Amino acid sequence: MTPVVSSSSPAGARPRPPRRRPRRHPLRSALAVGVFVFCVFPVYWMFSTAFKPATDIQTDTPQLIPLDWTLEHFRTAISSDGFWLFWRNSLMLTVGAVLLSLVVALGAAFAVARMRWRGRRAFLLIVFAAQMAPWESLIIPIYIMYRDADLLDRLPALTLVYFMITLPFTIVVLRNFLATVPEELEEAAQVDGCTRPQAFRRVVFPLLAPGLMATSLFGFITAWNEFAYANFLIIKDQDSRTLPVWLTSFQNTFGTDWGATMAASTLFAVPALLIFLLLQRQVTSGFASGAVKA
Repeated sequence: MTPVVSSSSPAGARPRPPRRRPRRHPLRSALAVGVFVFCVFPVYWMFSTAFKPATDIQTDTPQLIPLDWTLEHFRTAISSDGFWLFWRNSLMLTVGAVLLSLVVALGAAFAVARMRWRGRRAFLLIVFAAQMAPWESLIIPIYIMYRDADLLDRLPALTLVYFMITLPFTIVVLRNFLATVPEELEEAAQVDGCTRPQAFRRVVFPLLAPGLMATSLFGFITAWNEFAYANFLIIKDQDSRTLPVWLTSFQNTFGTDWGATMAASTLFAVPALLIFLLLQRQVTSGFASGAVKA
């Protein structure tokens, strides 16, 4: 009898062994769930407290899931003095710092990743050191410099501070991301008649979209949440305050309005959360690609 050969595999080919499913580790799963709950629970408590009535917030037996819901705290937060003004200030500062850091970091990353010049390694070392340095330790020197230069109580001066905070990380990520793009793509474009700037703009720049989104999101969150410099450099001009500083206005001599504070914090966290959810895939791929080469 003629042997029957399966149509799904060629004659004489060995059958593929069945794929093994990855083993599940209960300890790792429990640890991951514990870390997730530990990180998410404060955020959930903020959101739930924002919708609780004042009587439920001040009760001795707090409820994990609120039974009664109210929007009164959100009305208090939105109707408070300067809410939309401080929202505009924070948005202008954040967008300005992010755009400025992207423009400068893109040029610096290209010079480090594509060019060979004396002092390149020293420059990278300085950038890494600036990234690791705690920026809170520089508050007093920057305050003295701004005071002597008469730059206190000015939003453009605060934008420069946020630009300096976000610039080192942006340079490092974009430089690593540029290192993963083959130089042959630019050379091929130059052979076709493009100049070097045109080759970068038409070929390399579109490939940097995930890295640009990742660094933009990091810069946005960093500048949006910054409190210390905004509190120290904006002293007299109360109209130049930002949203993090504005959150402290719900504290007075009679105590803290926790409901309005949590509602204002919820409104403050929503923009960054929405941007992250919209750009989640691009941001993840950008960080992964930017971490390939160091």
